[in-house]
Amino acid sequence: MPLPIFVPPSVAICCKFKALAENDRFQKQPLIAEVQQCLVLALPLAAAQLAQAATAFVDTVMMGWLGSQTIASGGLGAATFTFFLLVSTSIVSAVSPLVAEAYGGGKSEQVGSIVQQGLWLSLLLGVPITLLLYFAGDWLGWLGQDANTVALSAYYLKAIAWGIFPALGFAVLRSFFSALSQPHPVMVAVVLGTLLNITLNYILMFGKLGLPALGLTGIGLASSLSLWSIFIGLAIYSLHHNFLTLNELLGRQTNNPLENNRIFWEIVTLGLPIGGLIAVEAGLFTVVTFLMGYLNTTALAAHQIALQTAAMSFQLALGVSLATTVRVGQLRGENNAVGVRRAGYVGIVLGGLLMGFLGIAFWLFPKTIISLYLDPSDADNTEVISLASQLLAVAAIFQIVDGVQVTAAGALRGLKDTHVPLLMGIMSYWCIGLVSGYVLGFGLGYQAVGLWWGLALGLAVAAGVLTYRFSLVQSHIQ
Repeated sequence: MPLPIFVPPSVAICCKFKALAENDRFQKQPLIAEVQQCLVLALPLAAAQLAQAATAFVDTVMMGWLGSQTIASGGLGAATFTFFLLVSTSIVSAVSPLVAEAYGGGKSEQVGSIVQQGLWLSLLLGVPITLLLYFAGDWLGWLGQDANTVALSAYYLKAIAWGIFPALGFAVLRSFFSALSQPHPVMVAVVLGTLLNITLNYILMFGKLGLPALGLTGIGLASSLSLWSIFIGLAIYSLHHNFLTLNELLGRQTNNPLENNRIFWEIVTLGLPIGGLIAVEAGLFTVVTFLMGYLNTTALAAHQIALQTAAMSFQLALGVSLATTVRVGQLRGENNAVGVRRAGYVGIVLGGLLMGFLGIAFWLFPKTIISLYLDPSDADNTEVISLASQLLAVAAIFQIVDGVQVTAAGALRGLKDTHVPLLMGIMSYWCIGLVSGYVLGFGLGYQAVGLWWGLALGLAVAAGVLTYRFSLVQSHIQ
């Protein structure tokens, strides 16, 4: 029995944007200018996000060269690492709206203190997460995963665990640069780091240049080294480059311990709900990954292929979301209520349109995409390829709402509204997405495909309620 076709509720959002364009407060020229400013900021950020996500993407592709069992085991490790990475970097990303508002409001003396306290928070978060990843082999088995899969995953996680510290530090510096509308150094650093990751993956995985073949351990070690290179490179640039008086901004730090303490806790207060929202969304995908492992290795491998592909496209929408946060935060610092409203809706629509185009590619070329991971001529991969094609068809449909929900959340972060969106995320992703996916997957027997339809439904509800929340919050800005 085929599942009903899901139609994302994007029509209402587009109608809202059209109404804004027709409103006399949203004249054509300012609207076009906002679209241009959003794109100028979003494209480099999206490229940087895409390049950074390429670390996991390249890891997954190269895992596939070692066979289906390796991609299943490495996929479990990659999903675990990505979950902790997304949550922790989202917490420190609170630096972005705080710097944007301070910079937009002409309070440059606060910028250096915000960055400094963000780096201290990165250190505090990095210690426990590194330990959790390093000893993941001891607790992944408690989640019902196959013992052989867990054993192989542990090799990857022990090596990549050392990349959490630089990843968090990079997230703080990325937030600083993007808040000043200067994302290009971030893009360059990430692209170079990704190229290094690809090179080191090949050398360490297969044992080139006289080194031993390390397999999954080599892939994890290569990723850690590339993350360190990205962080160190951007840190050196920020300390020694005079463009936009970066030295001056970072050097202006308050010596008042009480003020530093206030800034630190403001980052924590704002960042924890941001990380919580990402946790409930990423947690949904992570739990579904564990459920796939509970089904069988074929389901887990197919899920990893579809998930990694969707994660790559999501990075582009996330770039638009980061740009929307900055634009809304800067305009909020200028007390420009009309600009805030316009920037928020421009970002939401651009995010939905971008993901819609990518969804078309998922729908039309699934076999081409899957061939990046597995050899279609190998008979052992037939079942995985068939199931991955079905999952990509579902992913193609929920791309639009995924783009809308992440940019709506970005607009709300620009307004420093994070607590209510967290509650909305819990309702959408877990109460609706996970429950419906479990019912479809296990109760009605659709298994892997049913679980992915639950993901689609949860994202659709999140898109609707987060967009509605932005319309409420921005309407109260004077």
